[in-house]
Amino acid sequence: MKKTFHMNNLDCANCAAKMERAILKIDGVKSATVSFFAQKLVLEAEDDKWDAALKAACEAIRKVDADCSVNLK
Repeated sequence: MKKTFHMNNLDCANCAAKMERAILKIDGVKSATVSFFAQKLVLEAEDDKWDAALKAACEAIRKVDADCSVNLK
């Protein structure tokens, strides 16, 4: 499954790169792109691990920047 999410308060390209690297290490994640300029997260993960991968990705984002969040709606 592959989905695109809007991100809130992503402050810098360096943070986006750190987030992307952390998300790519998550079990079940096939690909991830965090775009500072577009303020978007594109996440692709195995269908059976989607919920856990998305939750772990949101946690990884908060670890890099506590003010940044993913709009899951």
